[in-house]
Amino acid sequence: MIDVLVLDVNETLTDMEPLRDGFEAAGLPRHGLDEWFAAILRDGFALTAVDAYAAFGELAAELLADRLGAEENVAETVSEVVSGFTRLPLHPDVAPGLQKIHEAGIRIITLTNGAAGMSENVFRNGGILSLLEHRLDVSVPRRWKPHPAAYRYAAEVCGVPVERMALAAVHPWDIDGAARAGLQTAYIDRRKTPYPKVFRAPDLSVPDFEALAGVLQEKAK
Repeated sequence: MIDVLVLDVNETLTDMEPLRDGFEAAGLPRHGLDEWFAAILRDGFALTAVDAYAAFGELAAELLADRLGAEENVAETVSEVVSGFTRLPLHPDVAPGLQKIHEAGIRIITLTNGAAGMSENVFRNGGILSLLEHRLDVSVPRRWKPHPAAYRYAAEVCGVPVERMALAAVHPWDIDGAARAGLQTAYIDRRKTPYPKVFRAPDLSVPDFEALAGVLQEKAK
């Protein structure tokens, strides 16, 4: 059993599909969202690998401006697209699942490579803000997940050993990083995506947060 459930944010809790509307409004292809998000992670991971750091928003803005090129009002367009992260909806399973997990007596926090402040309205509008004990990001350890320093920082804030925490995420690289840092792990597999064999396998694999809640409630009995 665990004391603290650590939640990834982007894609794990939030549905990023509405960001495609911002891409289309900016004159970019809707499928460009996937490449852009992957590039943000790539550059964040690369900087972490050489003991350097840049904020998610900084990388997101620069990479998007590069795609817009010499277009007029680039800064305004970039700001509008990036601000879309503050208006994303939660996946339908998130609120009911987290409510049940909270009722089971498990502390819940978020840990994101993005900025914690960007998700406050998202969580408030989705009805889960009051369930979250802490909303953390990697700006303090200055190491992006999946670096172990990010997960250990969360453990320090919560005052628990890493082995009493579990990370829930849709990203195999996040699951792998958390496992290597000593956390238990739960892979949220909404899309039924094959889990890469090169990564450490999750302790649990569930289709959504309601299913995860059911497992945790059983363990809590």
